[in-house]
Amino acid sequence: MLGLIKTYLNVEILNFKKLNGYDNANYLVETKEGKLIFKTYPYSEKTFDLLQTETDILHRLQHQFKGRVPHPVPFEDGLYVKLMEWDGQKLLGRLLTFLEGEFFGNLNPEAADYQDLGRFLADLDLELGKKSSYVLASRKWEWDLQYLELIQKYLEDIPSAKDRNTVKYFLQQHEEVVRPLLPHLRKSIIYNDANEWNILLNKDQQISLIDFGDLAYSPLINELAVAMTYAAYEKENYLDWCLELLKGYHSKLALTEQELALLYYLIAGRLCISVCNSAHARRVDPENAYASISEDNAWKMLYAWLKINPIGAENAFRLAVGLNPRPVKTLDESLSYRYQYLSKILSVSYSKPIQMERAAFQYMYDVKGNTFLDAYNNIPHVGHSHPKVVEAGQRQMAKLNTNTRYLYDLLPQYAEKLLAKFPSSLNRVFFVNSGSAASDLAIRMAKWHTNREGIMIMEHGYHGNTQISIDISDYKFSNPKGQGQKDYILKVPIPDAFRGKYSYDPGNQGKKYATEAVELVNQFKHPIAAFIAEPIVGCGGQVPLAPGYLQELYPAIRAHGGLCISDEVQTGFGRVGDHFWGFEQHGIVPDMVILGKPMGNGHPMGAVVCTQEIAESFEKGVEFFSSFGGNPVSCAMGLAVLEVMEEEGLQENALEVGNYYKSLFVQLQQQYACIGDVRGSGLFLGVDLVKPGTKEEDEQLAKLIKNQLREKYILISTDGPKDSVLKTKPPLIFTKENALKVVEEMERILYKLKR
Repeated sequence: MLGLIKTYLNVEILNFKKLNGYDNANYLVETKEGKLIFKTYPYSEKTFDLLQTETDILHRLQHQFKGRVPHPVPFEDGLYVKLMEWDGQKLLGRLLTFLEGEFFGNLNPEAADYQDLGRFLADLDLELGKKSSYVLASRKWEWDLQYLELIQKYLEDIPSAKDRNTVKYFLQQHEEVVRPLLPHLRKSIIYNDANEWNILLNKDQQISLIDFGDLAYSPLINELAVAMTYAAYEKENYLDWCLELLKGYHSKLALTEQELALLYYLIAGRLCISVCNSAHARRVDPENAYASISEDNAWKMLYAWLKINPIGAENAFRLAVGLNPRPVKTLDESLSYRYQYLSKILSVSYSKPIQMERAAFQYMYDVKGNTFLDAYNNIPHVGHSHPKVVEAGQRQMAKLNTNTRYLYDLLPQYAEKLLAKFPSSLNRVFFVNSGSAASDLAIRMAKWHTNREGIMIMEHGYHGNTQISIDISDYKFSNPKGQGQKDYILKVPIPDAFRGKYSYDPGNQGKKYATEAVELVNQFKHPIAAFIAEPIVGCGGQVPLAPGYLQELYPAIRAHGGLCISDEVQTGFGRVGDHFWGFEQHGIVPDMVILGKPMGNGHPMGAVVCTQEIAESFEKGVEFFSSFGGNPVSCAMGLAVLEVMEEEGLQENALEVGNYYKSLFVQLQQQYACIGDVRGSGLFLGVDLVKPGTKEEDEQLAKLIKNQLREKYILISTDGPKDSVLKTKPPLIFTKENALKVVEEMERILYKLKR
């Protein structure tokens, strides 16, 4: 390459050095007259036009920014962009002045420096806004935020499914929030690449810029979004650094409220562009370390960005430029509006209810700008607003949504994928649209198959909100306001290893409870059609059925002619960690399984899985039809949930994080006598709070901790007969960092109470 430079540069070269470059080659050339930058590019007409445009713009910036932006230098023949040949290849070459100074990346810029940068970029944009270029206006490429969708082709270059889906989430948010407003935004030529290796601080403490190769005709706000991204991504407290740059920029070039509202999503978009291009560059040119120089910081900031409420970010941006936060309804106004049309029988969580606006993965965002860590809601199984599930629903909804009286392959495809998760004997599935409907259907099928009426249920069990579901739910019918126990219902004691009457004999509790249950069956006046229970009784206080209980009881129920039903609405789909289904922890196979909540990640779905024998028996009765059960949209979303679980290894994550989470609670239990028991498995855990030195439930302490954690922006809830058990059943993407945060905050609360 030195030979090429000597051919076209008729001066004595004292030193020659190759510099870093992304998609072109850069060289520092030292001559007697001074330093120059020599740049080469693979030839194309498009590149030639872009370089001519850049050269023209740099010339026109010299009157205001001389010495602070590169100055094009002509070759001997007067050309600024020259066609060259080297080693059989056509190249484009150009010369620029060398700017002295220290890169921001080698310094430790302070807040004032970023305000200066903001003012400089605003001045630059004011000047660039006076210019026009049909070449830039027609340029459509991956580094321009207005064309964010172009990076989708690089998604598969990201090796981690979790990382890919995080990018997909922000792409979806961009389509929803930003895309509709693009036609209404101010557009201008912008610099578009204010990163720490393009920004210099010279000896006079003035800011200068190099590398104008990313010039774009784009929404003006994109300039600031790009600069804010790079100003923050190496730091802690990302928003704080963004705000300094924003203040400086706005002081020279005022932003609109609409532009401020988009900044959060545009910054996320720039981070997505960075990580996607880095992943692609690493695949096609693994030796080019410069192309991935910012990747680690970009990923770190992208995940941290999820923890920031978009409304909170917008309000911070507004305050930085002298605007008030966006007005929202007060809590009283929201409650009043709700109760104008809805019954108060629909409860709200926490002493101070939360006005929720959005959610992403394990985070929920309220209307005031606060972010809550969701350690509670098990319905968004693979994470709130998971992009693969959202996309599956959107695509199918736009294509076909009908009912099972028509043929569509999604129905058997989903059934096949779902049933593959079960033992071979459980090979038929009936789809409905809730766990309650599934419970109802399962009891109907059991009664039909056995021609019996009696149903054996678990103390404190809960199976739904239909009439039959309430009839089989002790949690509901035994409530002081409940309907009472029906004649055909047999309730058996919960095999509670902690508080139960056989806790003195830990090795034999399950067997003793089973023996007692069988005796009750023998005495019951109605022949038993089915026994239904959850493997971990949620409303009972996250109580795992004592070991050996189901192994003893299932054969006895079958010997009496009854069916065994496992309610997996809460424990299923890998939540318990070591198994995909809760019943597998007990070493048994039920005759029927009830599914619900997590199936569609928040989309209403339910199912009954059973043996072929039971299904064929049911076929002899009246037609079964569910208007919504098994519809194409539900099937598409259900498939997506299973695919996400496999791609992201979420069952394995539930096991690993769940074991860690539980160990933290156990450590806490050793320090505080008010924690009587820590139980459950995977990401289905309960912390039983007691009066110290007893097993007496302490519901007031549970309520206090729940509400104080809410004030620390952590969501958990309480359960159990006296609401004395803290329950935590987070989305399966919950991390060890998340688990540690919950337990540390809980420890702070307990420590203060102990003092």
